[in-house]
Amino acid sequence: MPQRLLALSNFVFTVGSGMYLTAGVLYFTEAVRLPPGQVGLGLAVAGALALALAVAAGHLADRRDARVVYAATLLVQAAATAGFLLVDGFWAFVVAVSVATAAKAAGTAARSPMIRRFGGERPQQFRAYLRAVTNVGVSFGALLAGWAVQTGTHRAYDLMVAGMVVATAGSAAFLAFVPRVAPLPAAEGPRWVALRDRPYLVLTALDGVMAIQYKVPTVAVPLWVVGATRAPHWVISATMLTGTLIVVGFQVRASRGIDSPAAGAAAYRRAGLAFLASCALIPLTAGPPGWVAASLLIVVAVVHTAGERGTRRAPSSCRSRSRPSRRPASTWACSASAPASPRRSGRGC
Repeated sequence: MPQRLLALSNFVFTVGSGMYLTAGVLYFTEAVRLPPGQVGLGLAVAGALALALAVAAGHLADRRDARVVYAATLLVQAAATAGFLLVDGFWAFVVAVSVATAAKAAGTAARSPMIRRFGGERPQQFRAYLRAVTNVGVSFGALLAGWAVQTGTHRAYDLMVAGMVVATAGSAAFLAFVPRVAPLPAAEGPRWVALRDRPYLVLTALDGVMAIQYKVPTVAVPLWVVGATRAPHWVISATMLTGTLIVVGFQVRASRGIDSPAAGAAAYRRAGLAFLASCALIPLTAGPPGWVAASLLIVVAVVHTAGERGTRRAPSSCRSRSRPSRRPASTWACSASAPASPRRSGRGC
């Protein structure tokens, strides 16, 4: 029963996430009329704040009832998202998006003890199930956001934001029926051990740089389609759906053969080349007719998603096999604070 409740909560939440990932940046540029440069700066500030708060939230979830901490982050995120409707300038945007982004990162970290507690003997299988639910939810959200983008009116964008608020708050409502999660005892031994592992730090830094690519389909492509191409705006939703469907269909196949650090490094190099190719294709969509531009953008989504799968599978094969898998939420927060993708595997950084 707790697994079903968590899955339902996750599905409702990711419908809202799918709307934001598909058209959130366009809400601020098209409805609020903020310059893209200001939107980018505000998102950078929000990401830095999320990085700082996610680890603290994970630690709090380990020491308190994780269900309560997770529900609180969802409610804070819902309130901050509702604040989007009141944004009328840069600083109001920075405050609203920073609180929403930090709450989302904190919630991802706080949810980990619940998955560990209710995942049974094989919590990784439960994580895989939740990832499948995430893909379905994001797909629905992308379709709803596609309607708002294609309609293009302020009212349509406001309705999309209202849907995001309802989805986030509704996700928290399911948690009221989930049993309490007992806190973990304080861990003994030295802290910040990972900071002494130089190869681990190098891999984490590289993964952080590669994580920039997550903003290509959710920020760069929507702005490019609306401002520089003649493609129909529904193609923004189509690119998100294309990537999600590829992940669902090839998730297992993409991980075959990546079972050693050498294989992981090779997959990482191939992923980098895929990102380079997809970014090189994007400028070609500026001149052609709408249907040609739309077709090229779908190709971009296919190539980019192929690279994304490499970055998600490669780091896990490069980690030391001696690292324990039952990590506290404060460690899981490391990956939660990275730029998020709805399709990422959820493995630690």
